[in-house]
Amino acid sequence: MFKEAIYHRPKDNYAYAYDEQTIHIRVRTKRDDIQSADLIYGDPYEWKDGKWISASTPMKKTGSTALFDYWSIAIEPKFKRLRYGFELKSETDTLIYAERGFFSSIPNDDVGNFFCFPFIHADDVFKAPSWIKDTIWYQIFPERFANGDSTLNPENTLPWGSANPTPTNFFGGDFSGVIQNLDYLVKFGISGIYFTPIFKAHSNHKYDTIDYMEIDPQFGTKETFKELVEECHKHGIKVMLDAVFNHSGYFFEKFQDVLENGEKSAYKEWFHIHEFPIITEPLPNYDTFAFTPYMPKLNTAHPDVKEYLLEVGRYWVREFNIDGWRLDVANEVDHNFWREFRTEIKTLNPEVYILGEIWHDALPWLQGDQFDAVMSYPVTNALLSYFANDSIKASEFMKQITESLHSYSMNVNEAAFHLLDSHDTPRILTTCNGDKNKLKLLYVFHLSFIGSPCIYYGDEIGMDGGMDPDCRKCMIWDTKEQDHALFTHIQTLILLRKQHKAFGGHGTFQFIEANDEHNYISYTKTYEDETIFFVLNPTNSEVTVSLPLHVTGKKIINIYTNEEFSAEASVLQVTLPPYGFSILKW
Repeated sequence: MFKEAIYHRPKDNYAYAYDEQTIHIRVRTKRDDIQSADLIYGDPYEWKDGKWISASTPMKKTGSTALFDYWSIAIEPKFKRLRYGFELKSETDTLIYAERGFFSSIPNDDVGNFFCFPFIHADDVFKAPSWIKDTIWYQIFPERFANGDSTLNPENTLPWGSANPTPTNFFGGDFSGVIQNLDYLVKFGISGIYFTPIFKAHSNHKYDTIDYMEIDPQFGTKETFKELVEECHKHGIKVMLDAVFNHSGYFFEKFQDVLENGEKSAYKEWFHIHEFPIITEPLPNYDTFAFTPYMPKLNTAHPDVKEYLLEVGRYWVREFNIDGWRLDVANEVDHNFWREFRTEIKTLNPEVYILGEIWHDALPWLQGDQFDAVMSYPVTNALLSYFANDSIKASEFMKQITESLHSYSMNVNEAAFHLLDSHDTPRILTTCNGDKNKLKLLYVFHLSFIGSPCIYYGDEIGMDGGMDPDCRKCMIWDTKEQDHALFTHIQTLILLRKQHKAFGGHGTFQFIEANDEHNYISYTKTYEDETIFFVLNPTNSEVTVSLPLHVTGKKIINIYTNEEFSAEASVLQVTLPPYGFSILKW
């Protein structure tokens, strides 16, 4: 048995309180190294004849990566506390793994040998908003969605869609345009809108904030925004805003004061300035986002900066009843600031969703004291590699998804924000090289995975575009230029997600097969007594896939096509055309 690969640590993603009664426990072992894992557990205060009283129960192998197997179990300790270890069995060996190392038999003469979960405290349970599992997001880049009030157009506004987007051109998108098209979003099935920044700024993307307390006049007024939020809520749509707290814009009043007054400025400590006088070329002598001189980095550890930004967060929740904050460049802001931000926002409304933009492993931000979720780019990368780029096989895709799922608690996975593209990436159709069969298959997985999926505006009608700024084209409203078949396909998947709890954010995800020979995958989503079986074929060849034997004799419904059949011994298979899929319920 390869001891070096065996790993567990309490009170993180390997052992955590899922709810106020349940502890989820995992242990990691070398891939294919052991045949079974049992949890040895008991109350730390229950003894008899000088021996700690323990029980044993089998764990389930919940996934494998290239290097490791993961074993998991949910346990409900009677008194909300637990001491525990693991009995690991290979073909030739049995080991007890506990906090003090490895043992040949259960060391129940000293409970200190075992891992400890001291107590399930309600305040320690990771709690995301109750509504997030049922939310399908739609990301809107406000300048490019719809022009509903031409009187707000900035100077030199171009006719809608008349030119390719650049970093400096404007087309006049605004809040009125969103309000006028809410029926479109309702028809599509959207239940949340994520807006990129809406505050006063110099650019068309608004990530260079001038005033965090004011709406950019090209979008409308605070009254218009309040109307927008109210109309969204009437239609069952949540509203999430984008907060840029890592850096301000060059024309932010406080930074302008520093430029004007130098070392005498009352705001010089609001930023990370290396020396005076300030220069911007060849490189700025102050910290910035990347090396961008017009985005000076804010000193979020400074008390005045902290209070200013915390009030920004509170103000838009308190006065406009927004439902979420997406936090730009969240990994470059100090953890203490985010802890205070969460406390302030959740005190106002515990149901506000706090989402961080982090492109890498984000466990330090997802301990329940900072964010509810991050943008799940590692999952995105796996999806694009397998479905869009054909650069990995089915087994590697399964390994990458498994690794992502086991990097966090189930609470975190259930609240995750999943995306295929955004204003920062090429559009998904372009990544698929224009192949809409691949795109349709991608959406089957995207909308049936756990967490909360997001659709970038216009993807549902077949818009394309390369890297920024090409991915920020004007929304196509001419119905003759929209792909209605693609719209209907995604709309149908959204409806299935709403009709079947197992299909969407409530269902437990489990891979069934990752077949490298034919490069297909199958998986199930389960909620209570409902199981939905998915088979996806991202290849240009027909494949035949066997169904699980336990469905023999059951009535099976393809819930996408509404076809029914009985699973007799002779038909325990489904045949998929190139880029085909089946969604089966029994």
